[in-house]
Amino acid sequence: MPKIAEIEPTPNPNARKFILKEPLSWGIARSYDSAAEAEGDTLALALFDIGHVTSVFYVDHWITVTQDGKADWQDLLRDLAKPIREAPAAQSQSEALAQAAPLDDPNLDDASRLKLAQIMDMLDERVRPFLQQDGGDLHVVSFDGRELKVHYQGACGSCPSSLSGTLSGIESLAHEIDPDIVVVPV
Repeated sequence: MPKIAEIEPTPNPNARKFILKEPLSWGIARSYDSAAEAEGDTLALALFDIGHVTSVFYVDHWITVTQDGKADWQDLLRDLAKPIREAPAAQSQSEALAQAAPLDDPNLDDASRLKLAQIMDMLDERVRPFLQQDGGDLHVVSFDGRELKVHYQGACGSCPSSLSGTLSGIESLAHEIDPDIVVVPV
């Protein structure tokens, strides 16, 4: 049962980041924009059962919950703390890594696979740490050799700066790999 070490605001006024003393996962991100998407995830479903919750994102030692903007954070934080504290302990790190599914499109040619690997390294080193610090993340949905489709998670999912400044920054970094890459949020 994870203990909450602290609760932080994020750049998105409708999201809060819970820092935990024990991990919920080992590098495997869970991101849900509805209770229907969270089917089978008891923690996420418990959080969606609380009124006003619009998204749940967690990985490792933190969880970000986004609300619809209609709830008072002080009351909502009290309600959210209970299911977070009651969440099951993380499975072993080796079990979690075995479940991880890296993006591997068999239709990509070798040149596109190389570009994708470079993009993933760039995101891991130069983008994700900053998004995660603010309670969010980025998932690469697909890459066809030219178009990179990404999905913002957690606090980044409904944050206005994600679709403007951050997206532009990611595209600029991708242009270092190939100037023809277009980054599309989905």
